[in-house]
Amino acid sequence: MSGSKKKVLVMGGGIAGLSSALELSKTGYIDVEILEKSSFLGGHAIQFACKATDRCVSCGACMVEEKLKQAVENPNIHIYSRSRIQKITKSEKFSIDIIIKPAYIDSKMCTGCGVCLDTCPFEGSVIRGFSKNNMPLYTICEDSCLYFKDKSCAKCQKLCPEGAINLDSLESCHTSEVDAIIAATGFQPYNPVSKPYGYGLFDNVVTNLELERTLRKNSTAARPSDGKAPRDIAFIQCVGSRDVGLNHLWCSKVCCASALRMANLIKMRQPDTEITFFYIDVQTFGKNFQAFYDEIQKNIRQIRAIPGDIYPTRDGRLQLTYFDGAKSQSVDETFDLVVLSIGLIPGQDNPDLAGLFNLEILETGFLAPVENGTSGICDGIFTAGTVEGPMSIPETIAHATDVSWKAIKYLNLG
Repeated sequence: MSGSKKKVLVMGGGIAGLSSALELSKTGYIDVEILEKSSFLGGHAIQFACKATDRCVSCGACMVEEKLKQAVENPNIHIYSRSRIQKITKSEKFSIDIIIKPAYIDSKMCTGCGVCLDTCPFEGSVIRGFSKNNMPLYTICEDSCLYFKDKSCAKCQKLCPEGAINLDSLESCHTSEVDAIIAATGFQPYNPVSKPYGYGLFDNVVTNLELERTLRKNSTAARPSDGKAPRDIAFIQCVGSRDVGLNHLWCSKVCCASALRMANLIKMRQPDTEITFFYIDVQTFGKNFQAFYDEIQKNIRQIRAIPGDIYPTRDGRLQLTYFDGAKSQSVDETFDLVVLSIGLIPGQDNPDLAGLFNLEILETGFLAPVENGTSGICDGIFTAGTVEGPMSIPETIAHATDVSWKAIKYLNLG
């Protein structure tokens, strides 16, 4: 093993990036820099609710929180949020110029009191993170904040009891020399506005990710329109996945399990709520999921059909139309809440990553695996997690861990 300390840049602060960084740091010979373009670490998965009922159902949500806590407390992991690569060159090492957008809230001074959020007069200007392990817990959105439009409001800065806010903060630059790079920039959720389900038009049509956030925050399901508990919920699977019209032919792998776990949790906490699950095929990926699926079927009505349209009714409900194969006829049913299980699609940064490192993009739009560090524009580039395609949380952690050890081997440390 070489005695010299190495440095690795991990692009992406989601579950793959966090897992990679932690595994690399365990060697004691590697410093890690995490580059995250958003204000908060944890990616999409940090928004997920724990779906345990009277027992754990292996959803993986707690694993994300645990990894995040470990990463922010690790002295060998340095985090740059709201950041992007401006320039990269390679000689013996990678020389990377990083642009860091201003955070406006000093993480060392912020106590997470929430005065900034409570006093802000314009909704969406101050955003709270999903995890207490992200500090600062809040961020300021330049697109919404009045200060960045006409400087007409600086209430948060004036009223912050710690003096942690500076709305005149400027972006900064950082140059780093690293020995290897792991691209773990993840996926993006499919936007269902083009589907005939009224998403964005009808308040009570939500995505599975939005329901995850609701359950994480409030523990129970509620209609966005009035905050009331829904009498009945329809889950519609494969929205943006297995779709010939979109050329999204892949299965997103995690949607069935996630939806059924949420349905089971809602049924336990709100037993009077009737739940219907519309599907093409139920994908039972993952350890012990088949046993879980067999157990919950008696409590969740399942219909092997995908609704074609959704219309609002006069009493504020939602009417779904679907084809009943057993009866060979169309059927209309009404629900209080409709949940769209949206697919995992390639991240919008994939073309830029491919161009930056000369990586291959698959027909799906995901990146071709680079796990041995010898592909691309030069040695030392690796890919990890859902940047390569859909994976569950446990799969992503396992994959990122494996890729990290390949990077360690490449650095002659393993």
